Amino acid sequence: MDLGEPPVLPSLRLPEPVVLPRPVLEVPRADLPSYKPLVVPPSDLRPPPGVKGSKTSEEKPKPKPPPPAIKPPSDIRYVDIPATDFTVPLPSNEILVTAGTTATVSVAATLTATAIFKRTVTVLKPVLKKLLTRKKKDGEETPHVAE
Repeated sequence: MDLGEPPVLPSLRLPEPVVLPRPVLEVPRADLPSYKPLVVPPSDLRPPPGVKGSKTSEEKPKPKPPPPAIKPPSDIRYVDIPATDFTVPLPSNEILVTAGTTATVSVAATLTATAIFKRTVTVLKPVLKKLLTRKKKDGEETPHVAE
């Protein structure tokens, strides 16, 4: 069983790689954090004898008045949830009716469109299948010219 000479495979000559200089990297340095120590005076600090102390340290700062209470909009009601400490805001009746109507209409439209689409598919599938098989048979009878 003679297989003949082995096949001659083509060889591909690749160019030599480009010689790049070795990068010089500096040694990383870190800036160490530093701080100035904070000197806290003792709690029983008093001025030395003969020096009058300032009265500003003895005066208490005036408390800020509380911010004015913000009134909630008049069209929002609040409902207390039983057995919890939660109070939930409830929009006005007009907003609730609009949101409920929109949700109902969108769900009804989606369900109706889905039912119509499924019915259309079940009716048209056999018709399209019959048309395609008839067209395929017609195509086999007439010879096509190869281009």
